[in-house]
Amino acid sequence: MKKRSVRALTTALAVAPLLAAGVPGPSAQAVEARTDSSSLPVESALVRGLDLDTVTIPELQAHMKRGSLTSSELTRAYLRRIKTVDPKIDAVLRTSPTALSQAAASDLRHRSGKVRGPLDGIPVLLKDNVNTRDMPTTAGSVALAGSPPDTDAELVGRLRAAGAVILGKTNMSEWANFRAAKPTSGWSAVGGQTHNPYVLDRNPCGSSSGSAAAIAASLAQVAIGTETDGSIVCPAGMNGVVGHKPSLGLVSQSGVVPISAEQDTAGPMARNVIDTALTLAVLSGHKVAGSGGALGPTEAVTRADGLRGGPHGGLRGKRIGLWRLPSLGADVDALMTRTGAQLRAAGAHVVEVTPPYQDRLAELEFPALLSEFHRDLDAYLASREGPRDLAALIEFNRTHPAERACFAGQELFEQALAAPSTTDPRYRAVRAELKDLSRRSIDETMTAHDLDAIASPANPPAWTTDCARGDNDVIPSSTPAAVAGYPSLSVPAGFVGELPVGLLLMAGDHQDTDLLSLGAAVEQRLQAWQAPRYLPTVGPPSAE
Repeated sequence: MKKRSVRALTTALAVAPLLAAGVPGPSAQAVEARTDSSSLPVESALVRGLDLDTVTIPELQAHMKRGSLTSSELTRAYLRRIKTVDPKIDAVLRTSPTALSQAAASDLRHRSGKVRGPLDGIPVLLKDNVNTRDMPTTAGSVALAGSPPDTDAELVGRLRAAGAVILGKTNMSEWANFRAAKPTSGWSAVGGQTHNPYVLDRNPCGSSSGSAAAIAASLAQVAIGTETDGSIVCPAGMNGVVGHKPSLGLVSQSGVVPISAEQDTAGPMARNVIDTALTLAVLSGHKVAGSGGALGPTEAVTRADGLRGGPHGGLRGKRIGLWRLPSLGADVDALMTRTGAQLRAAGAHVVEVTPPYQDRLAELEFPALLSEFHRDLDAYLASREGPRDLAALIEFNRTHPAERACFAGQELFEQALAAPSTTDPRYRAVRAELKDLSRRSIDETMTAHDLDAIASPANPPAWTTDCARGDNDVIPSSTPAAVAGYPSLSVPAGFVGELPVGLLLMAGDHQDTDLLSLGAAVEQRLQAWQAPRYLPTVGPPSAE
């Protein structure tokens, strides 16, 4: 959950169109802007000659099929990077004691020709609000740091069934940034402060901060984040990776620490769109389809051939509405101007838009979330050891100093405790209006301009991390899709100095496959990804 809002596919077929889009690489502009050599030394990202920074899941599977790579070797390489690189950024809370045995089982399946799919043997990190039966699940709070949950979250079961290696858990903003009025993103009492791997004194944004920072640092092939409003797409943008917030209901929230059943969803984060889409297919139980329904082999090949129709054929004829959001600063606005020009040069029609009803959405969202949080967190806490409801959790925080080490406030907890029940007619009216206006804000904009997607900046340049001040994240771009339950996707757009900025794409309800296909084409055109250099700081000291 971002602070701004609290303030006011079958696997093979659906992803086939993405494979032709290629692998992202650094743009000349990004290389030119980032040639300083003052970065910290980093563990090699090579394993068996493969660059973990850029290799994709299909490429890894091809090597495993040939026998030139094993899941055990890949898993050990990521465990080594966690040991040597993660102390710089504090993104990984713990690694699974069974990771190597999971990898060994995958190697046996590969040797015997019983591979379960593209994620078999692929190391995955989970945000620490996703239940795992063999590791603690704390949502960053000492209150849940005792015994692990009794069962896995449903999405974890899907990953295990697909053969993925559950590598460990990532740090997160405590209680998904829904505790204090002035939280510091990336901080939790359990994990401390996660740092942005591009510039270490800068913030990683949002509550899926550890997942995004870990993927940027190549500590796993993919990671799972969660979002209520902004907590996948903002950290993805601010850490220079890809993050997909799926359509509401596409991925089960069973066994995930909640804020609101009306908006919460888990989603994949990776260094490229291909891996993101493959992971979504598993998380969703292969339920993802395009606008024409389920994709068959012929349709998938046809769409892939369309992407091959020229260097950027996937963008030719696409209509994209650019929501500029100049409030995020002149540097970000200039980057959006360049991005729009690049998309036009690739054959897309880019028109400037401003989705309506944004002030009203900002006014209504927080009150609705307070009521939903009280209801949904009480239900979750009743299933775990520790405080059994929100009132008990508030009292726990008052008596445990570790919970006040960065910021002491729990104003949102207290407001949620006093909020109207979700059976109250006042609440019901607010949520009904939110659903109506958020969907209309996207639907009306897309219909009026005949758009394939709306694009906007996903984030400003990362602000300096400061417990005393808290976050500086007034970022309205994620709200329409988050409140509507529509899909959104952040892909790297470029840099402001040393700091990444993402391009947020959003589309209509359950248009996840179409959005991912478009995102792959945008990714290939912009080629904005660059590995982080772990700079201690950059000047000026703050982007506020």
